[in-house]
Amino acid sequence: MNDDVRNIALGVLAAGISAALGWLARTYIWRRKLRRKQAFFGLPDNSESLLVVNREAGGAELTVMRHDVFALLELSALIKDCGANAQVVAHDAAQQGFGERTEFCVGGPSSNRRMVAHLSSLLPGIQVNTDPEPGPERGAFRIGGEKYQLEPGKAEYVVLARLTADLGRGSRPVFLFCGQRAITNQAATRYLARHHERLARKYGSGSFVLLLKVVNSQAYGPDVVELVGDVTRVAQTPAPVPAARTSHRAS
Repeated sequence: MNDDVRNIALGVLAAGISAALGWLARTYIWRRKLRRKQAFFGLPDNSESLLVVNREAGGAELTVMRHDVFALLELSALIKDCGANAQVVAHDAAQQGFGERTEFCVGGPSSNRRMVAHLSSLLPGIQVNTDPEPGPERGAFRIGGEKYQLEPGKAEYVVLARLTADLGRGSRPVFLFCGQRAITNQAATRYLARHHERLARKYGSGSFVLLLKVVNSQAYGPDVVELVGDVTRVAQTPAPVPAARTSHRAS
């Protein structure tokens, strides 16, 4: 073997080794990102999750709004990326406990009984006006001492939460998408899909409750979303009970 052939063979060998090392490095980085994503969503390989669907407020029991369907599609893609499986369950048929499987609960309390239970037991500091009669207070959020009123098509709010319970190692989180309108539920799922890596870095495997504002949905749909703030502490603190009035009769 002359020097030219030896140099060619060594070059090919070096290129092969470099390609193999590059592939191994990319695979390692991809797997590490996948494991972090799976840990954040509580979705290891081949695990089961629950998609709790709501109904159209005031509509038939099994009618789901178009934007809520889009929200479920966003979540289904996340679940598939994690290598997990999803079971779709109606809001009034989901009777499992908390932490058994990762749960994604979509819809406000006026259309989702499961959401009513979650807000009552997990987020007592959030009150939602579910009055069916039209009016300026309809759909308004009260979180702590602040009120967030619905302005259809202009300014709409949605709560995005990841909640965990102290049930021991391996317990699964529940994700809540509690919006004033169906389009805000889709906006929250899209926000989670886009920002889950940043949220995982900030909160790890802990709980968080974020209030989001969907801006000018009549023009931009669910794409323009502002983070109003982290309301975890106030959302998990029961709202103060108004003091009872006492009357003093002159003697």
